[in-house]
Amino acid sequence: MTSVLPPPVPGRELSNPPTDGISNLRFSNHSDNLLVSSWDKTVRLYDASANILRGEFMHGGSVLDCCFHDDSSGFSASADNKVRRIMFDHGKEDVLGRHDDPVRCIEYSYAAGQVITGSWDKTLKCWDPRGASGQERTLVGTYLQPERVYSLSLVGNRLVVATAGRHVNVYDLRNMSKPEQRRESSLKYQTRCVRCYPNGTGYALSSVEGRVAMEFFDLSENSQAKKYAFKCHRKSEAGQDIVYPVNAIAFHPVYGTFATGGCDGFVNMWDGNNKKRLYQYSKYPTSISALSFSRDGRLLAVASSYTFEEGDMPHEPDAIFVRSVNEIEVRPKPKVYPNPPA
Repeated sequence: MTSVLPPPVPGRELSNPPTDGISNLRFSNHSDNLLVSSWDKTVRLYDASANILRGEFMHGGSVLDCCFHDDSSGFSASADNKVRRIMFDHGKEDVLGRHDDPVRCIEYSYAAGQVITGSWDKTLKCWDPRGASGQERTLVGTYLQPERVYSLSLVGNRLVVATAGRHVNVYDLRNMSKPEQRRESSLKYQTRCVRCYPNGTGYALSSVEGRVAMEFFDLSENSQAKKYAFKCHRKSEAGQDIVYPVNAIAFHPVYGTFATGGCDGFVNMWDGNNKKRLYQYSKYPTSISALSFSRDGRLLAVASSYTFEEGDMPHEPDAIFVRSVNEIEVRPKPKVYPNPPA
């Protein structure tokens, strides 16, 4: 008689999840607090280790992105065109300003002390949250983009903006008058996510067509020779290659390896330097919409949330899983060189 093994544990599932699609989640830089934005119009703050919902704000439209300011406050980007500051300790929110169309992305720059937002109105805006409330007192600048903004990422003073039409603009936050570099994605299809390398040398960019590109800021011939792209989140079925969008990228804060999450429900770990997959977790209930490592890399938050890539259809409930990360899953493996001939 064969014993039936229990299914692999995808991590601890957080209680009180959003009731609609999860647009993003982010760990705090100071604790295991986790900020989550959702199409159900909420921003929620969890203590991920204790599995406690610490607070919740309801907005006037779906919340498309969120980021921390400090351990108990943050900022949100909403489909009601508004940019908000939310303070969980005080149960208070205020509006920093607005765009002309839904706000898709938001980042807080600790280096510049500014909030950066990207919108489907084809603009990037920078805000000073220290200013008095009111758009004219908090808006630092508006910067036209070639298309709708889909994804933003920051490292130090460098900002990468990915838009529709496969455009990529690279800015120096100390001089936003024009992009430092104007690029086109090396991938043929629509960009889903861009994330800067923790060491500040470049960025990873994913597309709807099951690929990730590894890019470098340095335009010298030597640096550009290092760039490459690879296929992922695909499967063969009946002789056909089925390709899934790669929705999420998250870099490990210690090792610089990274995780990708796709509409196939899988999370893969990669060693970008050695061009190898390190690990694949067991399949999650539905698409992976967002990923985030905790500040020390011990935890990985996974948003299992259908992204409507196949239209409106019955799907698994939206869920947030927090899993402990084993070093063997994320640590780069040293290269093994053959012994030289005698």
